[in-house]
Amino acid sequence: MKTEYKTLLDQVKKQPKVIKKIIEAIRKMRKGNADLLIHALHEEAFESIDCLACANCCTTTGPLLTDKDIDRIAKYLKLKPTLFINNYLRIDEDNDYVFKTMPCTFLGSDNYCSIYEVRPKACREYPHTNRVNQQGILSITRKNVMLCPAVAKIFIEIESSKKS
Repeated sequence: MKTEYKTLLDQVKKQPKVIKKIIEAIRKMRKGNADLLIHALHEEAFESIDCLACANCCTTTGPLLTDKDIDRIAKYLKLKPTLFINNYLRIDEDNDYVFKTMPCTFLGSDNYCSIYEVRPKACREYPHTNRVNQQGILSITRKNVMLCPAVAKIFIEIESSKKS
C-alpha cells in the first residue's frame, strides 16, 4: 500500500470521535443531501486513489457472496457451484457465504483480481460510497473509513470543509 494511503488511514484511526461526529452529522442530513455530498466526494477521491496501489479491501475484508455471485464465479472457473463452495467458501457468523481465507484467494501479487470480470457484487460496489441512501449504510461506511483510503479521504474532506 502506498505511504500516502497509509497516512490517510492513520489520520482517521487517530480520530474516532471525529469520525463518530461525521457519521452523526450525515445521519441528520436531509434525505438525498448525504448522497449528493458523499457521491461528489467519492468521485473526487477516486481521481487520486488507485485501488491497485492499495488492495486493502482484498487483503483484510471478505465480501459476502450471493447465490448469483457463486453461480457466476463457479461458471467462470468451470466448476460446479457446490465444488466452488467447498473449495473457496465458508459460512460466517451471519450465515452468509464468505471466502475461507484472507487475503482473497483471487488476489494476485500485483493486486489484480483473477476473477475481476465476475467478482462478487460486494467487491464491485466497494467501498459503497457511490450507492444511493448513504444514510442507510452508515454502519458499513464507519467500518470502511478505517480500511479504505478513499473513504478516509472523503471523511477528511468533510471534516476540513466544516472548519472552513
